[in-house]
Amino acid sequence: MLAENFDYDMAVIGGGSGGYAAARTAAAAGKKVVVIDGADELGGLCILRGCMPSKALIESANRNLAMRESEEFGLSHENAKVDMRTVIERKRYLIKDFSDYRAEQLQDGRFDLLRGFARFTDAHHLEVQLKESGAMESLSARTIIVATGSSIFVPEIEGLQDCGYITSDDILDMQELPDSIVVLGGGAIALEMAHYLEGLGKEVTVVQRSPHLLTGMDTDLADELEAALTARTMKIHTGTSLQRFEPSSAGKKRVVFVRDGEEEVVEADEILLALGRVPNTVGMQLEQAGVELNKRGGIVVNQQMQSSIPHILACGDVCSPYELVHIAIEQGELAAENAMSLMSDQAAQLNEIDYRLKLYGIFTEPQVAAVGLSEAEVRASGIEPLVETHPFNDHGKSMIHGSKYGFVKLIGDPTTKEILGGSVVGPEAVELIHEIVVAMAFRATANQLAKIPHYHPTLSEIWTYPAEEIADA
Repeated sequence: MLAENFDYDMAVIGGGSGGYAAARTAAAAGKKVVVIDGADELGGLCILRGCMPSKALIESANRNLAMRESEEFGLSHENAKVDMRTVIERKRYLIKDFSDYRAEQLQDGRFDLLRGFARFTDAHHLEVQLKESGAMESLSARTIIVATGSSIFVPEIEGLQDCGYITSDDILDMQELPDSIVVLGGGAIALEMAHYLEGLGKEVTVVQRSPHLLTGMDTDLADELEAALTARTMKIHTGTSLQRFEPSSAGKKRVVFVRDGEEEVVEADEILLALGRVPNTVGMQLEQAGVELNKRGGIVVNQQMQSSIPHILACGDVCSPYELVHIAIEQGELAAENAMSLMSDQAAQLNEIDYRLKLYGIFTEPQVAAVGLSEAEVRASGIEPLVETHPFNDHGKSMIHGSKYGFVKLIGDPTTKEILGGSVVGPEAVELIHEIVVAMAFRATANQLAKIPHYHPTLSEIWTYPAEEIADA
């Protein structure tokens, strides 16, 4: 690697959260870096079409949902209405501020920025088709980090293309929402968009392939969320197999699926496709570099974020088992640090990614969050864990809050009582989970957590109840 005079120490393909984290890490260490990004706007998925815009819209839905429930608190919400123009304008204003700042960071001179699409010609050389001119530019780099993210998955199902559909990208900018909508999928994006639409008063039906919502999380969390959502006006069908899509005589769209061996049909004005995402690797000619891909088209990486070609690393959705921005940033920083170790011929000093504190949050109402191992994961490892829960409807502050659904859950090691995982479905769940993140970061036991003082009355003191139960077990 040292024999050739490369144009750059590091080339980063993709300027989203993971790619930017990698580039700034290497640039701060004095390395010569180029970032290649061909997106229409700089910023990446989280800022432009994911975390930030969706939460801005969801906040409006939350306020409207609170008004719908206001009579319980002795308040009137007569003449309340939704002004979609203002909802979208507020979102655009906020996101422009975030994206402008990221664009400034990418163009502040710490590294070169090429606006274009990269493809490999071999393991050290790239061709970049420039976005504006279409011209090709060639460059070489000692190390390369791929951070190209993911795109919405579109399945091949009879009638889907003819019927038409929208995606979360479309929803984020729609000033005229359909009165009724079928949401395909039961993951974070699907359920957050379903909550947003229903929160603004739309008729929402969710059709999920798996037997329960939130595949990969413990079923008790999924079941509690489903109960809370269906207690509103939402309809949820799980354990389905999509068969076909077709127009109805009334001008609506029909979704035909099989459940429990019986064919069922739901109709709505629109279909929202939210069946997951696929890694962005098409057209990059990764085979020219010898990079191995998995069945989904994602880059196969080890715990050091290296691909099958050691000096080509990856981070974020293009390679990660967890499509989460905070993990993409951690992966990007680690990939850059390891790439720099390779430049110094210090391969033995490469660091490994640690997913022990993997953190997940969903901004529905109620919210859902989890950290560490699930109960199912612990049991699958052969350990019979200590598991304790406590419901929000039997907790002072959450009863005052009006919470009718949800609970917190702690998972402890049966021998040491170290906290192995925690989860919560309920009010402010994505905020509450961070107490368990901190506890697990210090490898705290349930005994230690139970002894930490909590102000009364607060939502967070609910954690002391399952902690005490595990401590006394």
